[in-house]
Amino acid sequence: MLRTAPCFHPLTVNLLDSRSVMGDLGWVAYPKNGWEEIGEVDEDYAPIHTYQVCRVMEQNQNNWLHTNWILTEGAQRVFIELKFTLRDCNSLPGGVGTCKETFNMYYYETDGDEDEMEYGEMRDGTGMTEEEDRAMKESRYIKVDTIAADESFTELDLGDRVMKLNTEVRDLGPLIRKGFYLAFQDLGACIALVSVRVFYKRCPFLVKSLAEFPDTIPGSEASQLVEVVGHCVNNSLPLYEPPRMHCSTEGEWLVPIGKCVCQPGFEEINGSCQVEGIPPSPAALCCSTDSALL
Repeated sequence: MLRTAPCFHPLTVNLLDSRSVMGDLGWVAYPKNGWEEIGEVDEDYAPIHTYQVCRVMEQNQNNWLHTNWILTEGAQRVFIELKFTLRDCNSLPGGVGTCKETFNMYYYETDGDEDEMEYGEMRDGTGMTEEEDRAMKESRYIKVDTIAADESFTELDLGDRVMKLNTEVRDLGPLIRKGFYLAFQDLGACIALVSVRVFYKRCPFLVKSLAEFPDTIPGSEASQLVEVVGHCVNNSLPLYEPPRMHCSTEGEWLVPIGKCVCQPGFEEINGSCQVEGIPPSPAALCCSTDSALL
């Protein structure tokens, strides 16, 4: 399959980046003795906000952490990058029977921010207990995956100030609503959720074979290619058929079909059609269109 040249990198658009938030994240944690927001510094001594939970000595843990509402901006498939640390259960004396080394990630799609509604008040104004509200919220969420650590830390690592940071990425889609919430469920692990980043990729504006292709949002399925019809640049016409390319979920332009050619009396110079015999403009494209595909 043909792929774009390095000068046409996919556009990455962040929908959420917890490390870029200056103040408190304001996520909802319950029960209140579960996840806790803690201000720390990263490896570059920049301030960051993490959420931590470590109730490994107690049975029947069910601690939830909900993000704020995340607007999709029209994206139908997004990527979720988690950075976290997790304690090795074998390094916790007395906690082996109740300690876990995984946590779960969920999502819930909506067309608006539903967390503006306070605990104990339903849409019809009927009161309910916090436990009932919690059960109702949890039932709406769909599980994305169980997250495990490639590396877990021990008491020795703590003493040496070694941070064994794990990075996991999951994709989520197809998304059909205007936005969604993420939720993280702890069942008895010792976790520090260092950062959460939600992003999607776009295929950037591209000029190839004298055809312009607009900035395009990919489709909803992981293997889907969105066909985009290009527009011939000034003073050019399609050769045999309209030019087309295909935008992948990874934000790459693939599978070029057709091309444009300069009209009589014009010649191709740096991706445009100029009057024959006129010296080329000093401006140049970042890449030659002839080498835009490998």
